[in-house]
Order: sequence, then structure tokens, then C-alpha cells
Amino acid sequence: MSQLHVAIAGATGAVGAEFLRLLEKREYPIGRLTLLASRRSVGRTLRFRGEDLPVTELTPDAFRGVDHAFFSAGGSQSQAFAPAAAAAGAVVIDNSSAFRYDDEVPLVIPEINPEDAFRHHGIIANPNCTTIITLMALAPLHRAFGLRRAISSSYQAISGAGAQAMAELERQVHDWVAGRSLEVKHQPKQIAFNVIPRIDAVQDNFYTKEEMKFVWEGRKILHHAELAATATCVRVPVFRSHAVSLNLEFTKPVTRDRALSVLRDAPGLAVQDDPTAEIYPTPIEVSGKNEVFVGRVREDISVPDGRGLALWVVGDQLAKGAALNAVQIGELLLRGR
Repeated sequence: MSQLHVAIAGATGAVGAEFLRLLEKREYPIGRLTLLASRRSVGRTLRFRGEDLPVTELTPDAFRGVDHAFFSAGGSQSQAFAPAAAAAGAVVIDNSSAFRYDDEVPLVIPEINPEDAFRHHGIIANPNCTTIITLMALAPLHRAFGLRRAISSSYQAISGAGAQAMAELERQVHDWVAGRSLEVKHQPKQIAFNVIPRIDAVQDNFYTKEEMKFVWEGRKILHHAELAATATCVRVPVFRSHAVSLNLEFTKPVTRDRALSVLRDAPGLAVQDDPTAEIYPTPIEVSGKNEVFVGRVREDISVPDGRGLALWVVGDQLAKGAALNAVQIGELLLRGR
């Protein structure tokens, strides 16, 4: 396989660090790696394959000769620079929400809709982290039983809100132990020993944007425009990995055993399901792992005719929920159809 010129836009961030780790671990065919970030990060170096590589400024001219450009620099930076990268001949794999709802830009989870990646015009969008984790379990069940309705309740780690929010949780815990008052600065309410049922901006329908992402992106990825879906997204005092409770209604009858068989055969999933023996996934056990984990699978007793299912899904939102999915899109392009 020929060696590629690869660029990472947003290389100094948390997802950028995951890109570096995964590109090295998965032996991505890189002949040259360009690390890009804002002007204030210029001069830093980052370690890759035993070398210290310099960080250079993200500009429209930074993509000459680049084959694959992984973007995780935020939506405004993607809008400003991704078109320039594509115009220079790079395939952009963008981790922001900038292009997810553009009909001309494919939104791809390789295990679910790989064929969409080959319809790109220079830019491929990476879905929202919670959408990826949720659909990894939902999509194979949809293929087997025909999904009619999905109810999602997510329990999202504080790292999804950024480094300052993570530091605030840690500081609040230390202050609570020391008997000091707790400062609230980067979250709307105290996050330590609490849950916050609002992530992202509230929309006109009183859902938040994070909740509507599941609806919009789920329909696009599954090619299921009529999917009835609703979500509640909650920030929890967990440092890393998101968890999702799903209640699904199908057009065909489903049993726990049949569902488990489908889930065990699905790529990228790991089933941990024996609650009587305390076997089920939790964020602390899943962090740093590439698979999405499923447990607590049971028939939904509120849905008639045996057409309902309830389950619990957990995944690392920095790995499969972000950088890993993007790297897998790149690998998919390298393999071809």
C-alpha cells in the first residue's frame, strides 16, 4: 500500500491525541504527517512513531499534497478550512457537526453504511459521538427486525464538554472532600454528585441540539426517513465514556435470545449480558476500548405483541465515538468498496 501524506487539524486537542494514538497503533500507511492547530500552539511538538513532530498553523494553504485530512478543530474551523483542504485534493474526514446535515456530504459509520463513504465530494462527516455509540447496537437490530420507534436516554461523560469541564468536576470533588464551597463556572449547574439534563442549546421544540442530533443523524445513517425517535441527553459526573439506555419498537417480533444472537454477530460490538452475575458494561470498564459494549438486553414489557426491546449500550466517546470511527473511514477508503 502506498504511503500517504496525512494531516490532523486540531492535533493538540483530546481527539487529536486519539488520532495520533490510533494512527500509530493501527499502522496507518503514513509517509508524512502534518500536525495542524491554532497559532497559539505553533512551536509545540507531539510524539508519533518515536519522533517529535512540530505543530504548524492551520491555514487554507496547509493542505498541499495531503491525501487524508482528519479534522477535529471545531465546527467553525471545519467550515473555514475543510473546503480548502478538499479543493487541494485531500479527502477530509470531519469530526465536527459542520457538514453532517448537508445532503451532499455522507455521514458514515463504517460498520453500518460503508457504501455512503464512496459518494463523497471531498468531505465525509463523522457522526456525533452519542449517535455512533447508540447506532452501533441499534443498526443490526433494525436490519433484523425493522425499527419503528427508538427512545434514547443518554448518560454522557463530562469529557464531552471539554477539558475545562473535566477539571471543574475534579476540582469540585476535591473541594467537597475538603469541606469547601463548590464553584460552578463551566457547567450550568454543579456536576459533582449531580446530573444535568441539558446538553447543548435548547431548540424551538424544547429538545436540545444534542438530542435532535440523534434523530437527524439516525435517520440519515440508517436511510430511514420515517424513523420515529426521541432522546433525552444527560451530563453525568463520569470522566470518560458515554452510556445509553434504549427502548426500541420493531415491526417484527423480537425475543431476548434472537436479539443477543444478532448483537453477538455484529462487527464492532461486544456483548456483556449476565446481570445476575453483575456482568454488564459500565463507563469505567469500557474507557480506552475500541468496541461498543451491550448489556441488560430484555424484552420490553410495555410494547405489545413481543415487538419491543430494552438494552444498555456503553462506548468510549473519544475512541469509537470520535477518532476511531474517523480512522476507520479512512481505512475503508483505502480498502475500496
